[in-house]
Parts: sequence; structure tokens; C-alpha cells
Amino acid sequence: MDSRWLRRYAARVREEYCERGRFRELFTDSAVLVPVPSCRCERTPGDWAAARLANELHLAGLARAVWLGLRRQHRVRKSATAAPGERPSVWQHFDSLRLEPALIASDRLVLVDDVITKGRTLLAASMALRGAFPQARVSAFALVRTLGWVNDITGLVDPCEGEIRWLGEDARRRP
Repeated sequence: MDSRWLRRYAARVREEYCERGRFRELFTDSAVLVPVPSCRCERTPGDWAAARLANELHLAGLARAVWLGLRRQHRVRKSATAAPGERPSVWQHFDSLRLEPALIASDRLVLVDDVITKGRTLLAASMALRGAFPQARVSAFALVRTLGWVNDITGLVDPCEGEIRWLGEDARRRP
């Protein structure tokens, strides 16, 4: 992702926050942004799309800090290119994640991801953070959400708030 584009996008999110009151539950003075690692193991800290997005949101003044302590210990298949029945499960994502030792003094952790499909990765990352930081409120922010098959797209920018729930053995995202 182009860093200039991400900077403009972060400014747009800040505008939505300041002028329209959106995302007030996410971005607070105590919020620490936690980028969701990509499906592969990154060698360079902060060199993946979600980490660059989190950094730009932080630089735009939407959070106190960025923590790069959520990492992949082994690769998982990329959901966007997998057939629906072959996408990684919540448990496969969870088993692939590790937390690097660190002290985070925050009551608010915001997972940041570039794309949300069904929500399995975010759900697994949330479970990992809740296990390590049970006192913190964990929420998520994604740059893009998939819509499935839609006959008519009315706009490219459509900020929304929703939820991801654990239903039996899978994640369910609304909207």
C-alpha cells in the first residue's frame, strides 16, 4: 500500500471521527493500536499493510500508541484467495498467532486490519489478546470489508460499525 494514500486515508478517518463523531468507541486517548499480522510470517517489524495503516492512524492522532506484539508464528492460507470451504478456521488462525512479551498499559486495544472477509482472523486475534490482557476492552478497525456478491455498489466509502460473533465453530460478521 502506498504510504501517501494511507496518510490521506488516516486523515479521512480522523475527519469522520472529529466532524461526524464516528469511531468514538474505537479511538480514545488511551487506545493502543494492534496491527493484525498478515497470513505469512513477516521478517521486518511493521512491514505489512495493517501495521502501516495502524502507524498512519496513530500519526493522525487517533490513538496513544501502536504495538507490534501480535505476530504469526507460522503461515496460514490467505482467505481472499481461498475457496469458501478452504479458508482458514478461527482455530487455525488462533494457533498461528503468538504474542511477544511486552507490557501494555491500556484499557483499550484496537485491532487494525486491512481487509475483513468473514471475521475469523479478527476473532482469533481478539481471543489471543483477551487471554493475555483480560482487563482490556478489545475492538477492531478494518480498512475494507468484503460485501460478498453485490449487484449494485452505491459507493466506495461507506464507514460502518458492526460486530463479529462466535457462532458454534465459526465467525459471523454483521454487516
